[in-house]
Order: sequence, then structure tokens, then C-alpha cells
Amino acid sequence: MLESILARIGLPILITFVSESLKQIDTPVTKGAVKALEEVDNALKSGKISSENLAESNRHIEALSLMKSEEYKESVKQINESLRAEIASQDKYVRRMRPTFGYLMALTWAAQMLGIAYIIIFDTTRAVSVIASMSSLSAIWGIGLSVLGIYVYKRSEDKKSTPPPETIFWRN
Repeated sequence: MLESILARIGLPILITFVSESLKQIDTPVTKGAVKALEEVDNALKSGKISSENLAESNRHIEALSLMKSEEYKESVKQINESLRAEIASQDKYVRRMRPTFGYLMALTWAAQMLGIAYIIIFDTTRAVSVIASMSSLSAIWGIGLSVLGIYVYKRSEDKKSTPPPETIFWRN
């Protein structure tokens, strides 16, 4: 989606947006990038970069956006195929993997929170270090909860697209 927007607005606007946002970050790398972008912007405004070159750049952005879009469509297609195969599987473990994962995530999260609550209540001297160490687990929890979120979302889609068994039974 971003690529299609960039393809429509073109390189000059992109340079302005990126340059302005990088000015907010005070590091040597971003200062160098801002300087380079300002030089490109000045070259565009002064005509050192021809309109043909600019048009070619915009065409290149459009081509890249189409390639990215196709890549995204293919990855979504593969994910959907694997989810459909999982749903259609006769293997009970494969069909129950999503709920099992969800229950395990809920159980481990609850155990962790109960452990932290216990430390806060009964061992307050260590509470600060235990809570601070929780930040080390944020990436692991982020990944696990992201996977769980995708599972829940896809299961909700499955339920919307497939009528409940009762309605199928009554149709016959």
C-alpha cells in the first residue's frame, strides 16, 4: 500500500517527508541522510535532475510497488493454503493445534503474572529487579501473542465463511 502511494506522489514529496521526519532524530547518521536528501531536493528544484529522470524514477517506484504487491499476495496465498490444509486435516492434533497453543499461552502468561504478583506481595525487596527483568521477555511474548492473534483472527474468518454444523444438518 505504501508503495502505491509513493508511486503516485513521486520522489520529490517522498524526499520532503523523509527529510522532515529524519530531522527529528538527532544522530550523525540521520544528519548525514538529511543533508544528502536536501542536496537531492535542491538538484530537483534547480533542474540538475531532468524531468525525464524524475519520471523514470517514478516509473521505477511503480514497478517496485507492483513487485511488492505480488510478493505480498503470494505470501498471503501460501498462508491461506496452509491454514486450509490444517482445517481440512483429519489429524486431530493438527486441527487442535491453534486452541492448544492459545491455552498454553494463556496458562504461561497467567503463571508468569501470578509469580510476579507473589513477588510484589511477599518479597518486595526483589520486586523491582523481577519486574525490570520482565522487559527481557517482551520480544518472546510479542512473537507468541502475535502468532496467537493471527490464529484467533483466522479462526474468526473460518467461522464467518463456514456455516455452523447445525445449519448444514437442517438443510439436508
